[in-house]
Amino acid sequence: MRYLCLVYGEEKKLDAMPGREYDALVAEHLAYDDELRESGHFIVAEALESVKAATTIRVRNGKLSTTDGPFAETKEQLTGFYLIDASDLNDALQVAAKIPSARVGCIEVRSIRDLNES
Repeated sequence: MRYLCLVYGEEKKLDAMPGREYDALVAEHLAYDDELRESGHFIVAEALESVKAATTIRVRNGKLSTTDGPFAETKEQLTGFYLIDASDLNDALQVAAKIPSARVGCIEVRSIRDLNES
């Protein structure tokens, strides 16, 4: 089964990290990517640009509107994701618990819904 692990963190805290500490966190993520590849769990993982670079779109009654920034004001922002292959939810939770950013933010784990299943 495929699971999406959404990585949330406070951008202000990440921006305030000393350079060495931030670089160490990034290095841990890259090393964990390699570990997931070796275990067969890895599908894809990416970091996201700052929420300041986001644009939210809505289409209502055929009209498109755009808003600079994220959908909602929150304390923690979506900062990245991992798409993994896991045998079940418990396996996915074990994988997600080792994502380095879980120590400074949180990880939301959601299974991928197959819309082609009848």
